[in-house]
Amino acid sequence: MNAPNKITLVRLLLLPIIIFFYLADFIPYGKLVATIIFVIACLTDFVDGYIARKYNMVTDLGKFFDSIADKVLIMTGMILIISGPLTGSAPVVYPTWLGIICVIIMLAREFIISALRQIAAAKGKVLAAEKSGKIKATVQYVAVTGYMIFAFVLDDIISITAMNETALAVVRFILMILLVVATVLTIYSGTSYLIKNRKVFASEQNEEKKDNQKEEK
Repeated sequence: MNAPNKITLVRLLLLPIIIFFYLADFIPYGKLVATIIFVIACLTDFVDGYIARKYNMVTDLGKFFDSIADKVLIMTGMILIISGPLTGSAPVVYPTWLGIICVIIMLAREFIISALRQIAAAKGKVLAAEKSGKIKATVQYVAVTGYMIFAFVLDDIISITAMNETALAVVRFILMILLVVATVLTIYSGTSYLIKNRKVFASEQNEEKKDNQKEEK
């Protein structure tokens, strides 16, 4: 396992720590610690790719491993921010229904693309991430980080009942815009990825036709 893959592994190993500190309300500033570790994990996503490209250490294992780590990281972050209310029983993502829809769309996209990569892997092909996917991931990271900071402020700095209503509404509006933009980019990148790699499905259908023809003979 080369250096970039080890960095990717670190990203996965940080996930349980992020979950623990974010959900551990009994730990002072736990959400802040979780946010800092989450940001570090996000940065490793850019560091491992940079090192792999600069030092010509790109491997099929690295492409596959990096993609899985990215998806698990963002899924973890998304689930955390919609998993439950703050200490004061206020939702982190508001309106909650819109946040849930956005998260479902983003998770669905990741599962669909993962299925496509599995089909390609079965044929000996490795589909690398595209630029649109990286842009999407960056906006997702920013959105989740924003919500985690928001949760920390309302849990450990100022209660939601003490916060100015106008300021609260503005912050929630900005965060929701970020989440919606991330969702739109997710739909765009997923659709683009499927169209560019449609040959994977085409070859799958051709193989099924050949198998059917053999059975008929």
